[in-house]
Amino acid sequence: MGKGGALSDGVVKKIILSYTYVAVWIFLSFTVIVYNKYILDRKLYNWPFPISLTMIHMAFCSSLAFIAVRVFKLVEPASLSRRVYLTSILPIGALYSLSLWLSNSAYIYLSVSFIQMLKALMPVAVYSIGILFKKDSYKNNTMLNMLAISIGVAIAAYGEAKYDSWGVFLQLGAVVFEATRLVMIQILLTSKGINLNPITSLYYVAPSCFVFLSIPWIFVEFPVLKQKSGFHFDFVIFGTNSVCAFALNLAVFLLVGKTSALTMNVAGVVKDWLLIAFSWSVIKDTVTPVNLIGYGLAFLGVGYYNHLKLQALKAKEAQKKEQSADEEAGKLLDEREGEGIGKKGDSQA
Repeated sequence: MGKGGALSDGVVKKIILSYTYVAVWIFLSFTVIVYNKYILDRKLYNWPFPISLTMIHMAFCSSLAFIAVRVFKLVEPASLSRRVYLTSILPIGALYSLSLWLSNSAYIYLSVSFIQMLKALMPVAVYSIGILFKKDSYKNNTMLNMLAISIGVAIAAYGEAKYDSWGVFLQLGAVVFEATRLVMIQILLTSKGINLNPITSLYYVAPSCFVFLSIPWIFVEFPVLKQKSGFHFDFVIFGTNSVCAFALNLAVFLLVGKTSALTMNVAGVVKDWLLIAFSWSVIKDTVTPVNLIGYGLAFLGVGYYNHLKLQALKAKEAQKKEQSADEEAGKLLDEREGEGIGKKGDSQA
């Protein structure tokens, strides 16, 4: 009873912690999305400068990551050579800066609910780019699933009450750049055995993002900001927004590190439905029945995609267990054979 009770208590504790990590990630992701929408929307806070907002996030995250790594030494920096930094980190930083710039820009033109529907195309983009870079293999069933997701998103777009072509272009561009970044992480970092947690990721990537973003900022937003003489930097608004953005990165680390990337994908689907409900009920965005039918179809496709990934992970883990069991059996057999030879030698002596 005691031993069984202790085991059950441990399992319950693990389940509660997993759900806590999921809840914290959903809350922070939800908060950052709604907060960014509030700041950038011309009808709300009316500060439509997505590059500037992203640069503020990157400057804040870079500073905190530097303090954590160099001052308090909470995390050990990765041993990266200059060549690895230039050929691996910088391309990822460039893709990340483009993804953040375009996704934040989309909030100026599109509703929160419709943006979440367009984000359902992420598995399609990741799979397609994975095939292009030979990190994934073409499968008819998977491609049909991707086609179903795409059709669902197309139906949702058709039913969108406040459709804006430029906003859709920006969000789709953000999806493509983010998907490319995820594939490049596998090619440029994971395949080389380089694993960065969110603190070290921010330490290396955030400064390069800031530099990349400063190039379009000088030509696109700086001249407009210079003319806005009445603007005063609101430390409360931008400070709390940056804290939320930094906390979200830490939540991603906890969620993926303590559960799995697949758990984050499933939690992401729950978060999207919550955001759609919030957008409709609180922000008063128009969500049409055609929107919901289209997103429902895309949701089923994404759910099936996650199910296939889960099955593949289970099969991979089972294969690893079989291999380790075979290795253990081989070692035991070798040891017994060695002992048998030793005893035979002793009897002859």
